[in-house]
Amino acid sequence: MNWEQLLSLKRFGDTQKRPRATQDETRLGFDVDFDRIIFSSAFRSLQDKTQVIPLSETDFIHTRLTHSLEVSVVGRTLGRRVGKVLLERHPHLKEQGYTFNDFGSIVATASVMHDIGNPPFGHSGEKAIGEYFKTGKGAKYKEGLTAKEYQDLIDFEGNANGFKILTETREGISGGLRLSYATLGAFLKYPKESLPKKPTNHIVDKKYGFFQSEKTAFLEVVEDLGMKQKSEKDISFYRHPLAYLVEAADDICYTIIDFEDGINLGLIEEEFALEYMIKLVKDTIDIKKYHSLKHKTDRVSYLRALAIGVLINEAVAIFLENEEAILDGSFEKSLLDKCKYEAQINDIIKISVAKIYKSTEVVEKEVAGYKIIADLLDVFVTALNNKFNGNQSNFDSLVLNLLPEEYQLEKENLYDRILQICSYVSRMSDSYAIRMYKKLTGNII
Repeated sequence: MNWEQLLSLKRFGDTQKRPRATQDETRLGFDVDFDRIIFSSAFRSLQDKTQVIPLSETDFIHTRLTHSLEVSVVGRTLGRRVGKVLLERHPHLKEQGYTFNDFGSIVATASVMHDIGNPPFGHSGEKAIGEYFKTGKGAKYKEGLTAKEYQDLIDFEGNANGFKILTETREGISGGLRLSYATLGAFLKYPKESLPKKPTNHIVDKKYGFFQSEKTAFLEVVEDLGMKQKSEKDISFYRHPLAYLVEAADDICYTIIDFEDGINLGLIEEEFALEYMIKLVKDTIDIKKYHSLKHKTDRVSYLRALAIGVLINEAVAIFLENEEAILDGSFEKSLLDKCKYEAQINDIIKISVAKIYKSTEVVEKEVAGYKIIADLLDVFVTALNNKFNGNQSNFDSLVLNLLPEEYQLEKENLYDRILQICSYVSRMSDSYAIRMYKKLTGNII
């Protein structure tokens, strides 16, 4: 892979390339990408989607929105710092007009939208959709689907759903948000289809990145970017290099900031912060300043800021040391899996899993989320299919009146009809999903 091609400013519908030198410096194409995400309805819904604690009653806790903004800030720094060195290594990029801010903008935009496809109730929402089709009432649709279509559903993936949201053509809107291909490439952490599932231990095979419905759009993006094909038998590619930085930004934020949330909520003792985070910041901490801070939130915030800084330095160094391997696809792990603080990071994650992710408050709300999502899917999928088959009931007709017009399109293919409803449910915020569930079950009139 080569950087000139990987930094493509082309968008869906373009018939020619967009040279960097012709860009308006006051609002670059990569900046336009960021703006389009911020103003999108899918991004707004993240303000009421779970990051750590579902439906938390405190105003402190992070949501998917605040998490995404923080990941974007870290991603921008990672991109700029890497970009500065890459321009020195590849001076022809500078001659064509590229700047280190371009790298920062691409990574920041891919980072701010990295969770845009996640359904309500956190990662349990993905699992709830998958299990509805694998072991729930939705399993009856298996016979009407291809193997890959069915795998898309039983392993419902927020990353693939995000690519759908970003690129899906609707009536009058071709190419979705029409983002630059460079930004879409950086967004694709898992540039493969759902089958075969985890064929290797390479990081790109951990999950999948697009539904069968977006296969054409996916191929157009990766081919324009010159992303290296991983398999000739199946649709699978090595990552766009900047996707490693997007992943690192997310890893840094959820590792450190979820830990901070747990401490401030009282789920993790403050002593753990000093015990575990000091190992990350021992070379940069000012002990006198730390002990001068009177409030727990200030002390933990100070440690968090230092820890993020340390991990940013690590991620940048590892990326630059392995640029060649990343470009040829032979770099098989995430950046933080290669850093010298891997053990400390894993220790922090273990504490977070035990004290936060498996806390009673989280588990109880995730259980409720499973029931809510399964019932919403069942009601709407049944109604849409009954309408298509000409045997809809009065209840089905009433239900479909609740469904926005853009999700009532006449689809000949069963897979497309089902995915239409999955897309609708996945875009719901936590609170909206609960309200809709109550309406459908007669608890709200």
